[in-house]
Amino acid sequence: MSGVEVGHKPTSRTNGRTTVLSREQKGVLLGMGAGALVTVIILSAPSNWFGVALPADLPGRLTVAIHADAVAMLWLLAAIANVARQRFFSPADIDGGGLAPASKRISVGIAVLQNTLEQSALASILYPSLACLVSGEGFLLIPQLLTLFCIGRLTFWLGYRHGAPWRAFGFATTFYPTVFGYAFLVSHWIRG
Repeated sequence: MSGVEVGHKPTSRTNGRTTVLSREQKGVLLGMGAGALVTVIILSAPSNWFGVALPADLPGRLTVAIHADAVAMLWLLAAIANVARQRFFSPADIDGGGLAPASKRISVGIAVLQNTLEQSALASILYPSLACLVSGEGFLLIPQLLTLFCIGRLTFWLGYRHGAPWRAFGFATTFYPTVFGYAFLVSHWIRG
């Protein structure tokens, strides 16, 4: 039986076999759950808590969305600069990843950069798309989504070096809001 019962260890089912979750997996579940909870709390907060003037016209909404994109891209810029800095000061890494395998020292920075690129690519299309919804209701999500993006990137970056349980919160706090935003967008398209 999978799940948690009194006196039993948490288990998961894989291909008909029951396996005990490792300590690391439990930590990831906890971090992802906490990220989901923070996502729900911030997305439930009134949009006026975020101090952004919410223009009603499309050019105004697009301006705010593009500024939100720029903030998300600052995280990508910082991740690129971090890897460049690490490469410059590492004789083993200065030639770049195409000429030699990355050292352990720079591999964390590269992993953070890769994930930040993926997350910011998703966000950079989402924010203007939400701003373009005719009703304008999707636009109201942008300050909340951006707040979660920034919290998520910071905690992912700080936690990465300490292992999967530590970075899980940051990943969830970046990824879940983006999934929610795209689901909101698609549901709006379906409803017409």
